[in-house]
Amino acid sequence: MKQLFAALKLGLALGVIVSTGAQAQEVTLRLHQFLPETSFVPAQILNPWIAAVEEASGGRIAVEHYPAMQLGGKPGDLVDQAVDGVVDVIWTLPGYTPGRFPRSEVFELPFMVEDAEAASAAFWQMAQGPLAPDFAELHLLGTWVHGPGVIHANRRIAAPGDLAGLKLRGPSRVTTKVLEQLGATAVGMPVPAVPEALSKGTIDGALLPWEVSASLKVGEIVRHHTEFAGPSIYTATFILAMNREAYEALPADLQAAIDSVSGAGFSAMAGRVQQGEDIPARAIAAGLGNEIVTIPAAETPAWQAAAAPVVEAWVAEARGFDGAALIAAARAAIAAHRN
Repeated sequence: MKQLFAALKLGLALGVIVSTGAQAQEVTLRLHQFLPETSFVPAQILNPWIAAVEEASGGRIAVEHYPAMQLGGKPGDLVDQAVDGVVDVIWTLPGYTPGRFPRSEVFELPFMVEDAEAASAAFWQMAQGPLAPDFAELHLLGTWVHGPGVIHANRRIAAPGDLAGLKLRGPSRVTTKVLEQLGATAVGMPVPAVPEALSKGTIDGALLPWEVSASLKVGEIVRHHTEFAGPSIYTATFILAMNREAYEALPADLQAAIDSVSGAGFSAMAGRVQQGEDIPARAIAAGLGNEIVTIPAAETPAWQAAAAPVVEAWVAEARGFDGAALIAAARAAIAAHRN
């Protein structure tokens, strides 16, 4: 009975309908994520991926897109929803489930990332190797990072000490550690909650890439933005992932159709496209007359030194892997993909 129930559950999750003619198999996959469909990533990355899957499969796969947590739950529930087969595909931040993806936090460490395309390609490469244990319960379709992280706040921030006393939103466990190390009070929350929290004064600012700040209209709420000329103070990681059993239940040709529009090339493209949107988003803040402080590369070492204890603690707390070796491998992979 348990085996029968599992089979029925898998069949429902896949929405499989086998036709009586030919060998065609119609499969419907449900993709669940936390942002409105009109937001940049859903509109410019996820929807094109859906269209590509449907085209590559010759119309045999349909992907139903459920944005803004329409199928229920909170953003932090998405990983479990995919693992448990409640949905077939998810897009989310690993940082929304602190401690679940410890190795992948290497890409969220301060001052690791400057070029999102190179880092995204490196992320995918390492997800097939030293980071693979993090994703054993899932079938990965894409891994990427956004462009350089920016501090958006209700007061000017030009030096590490300027963060003292501020309540700032951080997207992940590592980022909140960085904020606390620099004297701020870190507040964890999913990105859709940021505008209301800023408007109500629940937080004084947020760490977001330019691209996200524009879609949330953050520049209309706070008037100060701090960016870095080189690697940024933080980066968040993203995964597009599928229920492993659902993927493995597909016929080989449909697996190949999905794989053909996913993986390394898709991941690098997603990082490049997302960072590309930073340019017009930054222009919006400048057009509003907001102050944009750019920390020059010569001053970055002071910020790195202030945040160094977070990196040291991450290495010391690593369990089951060598944190220092993982940092070195990530830096080397990013550099290789920039060449």
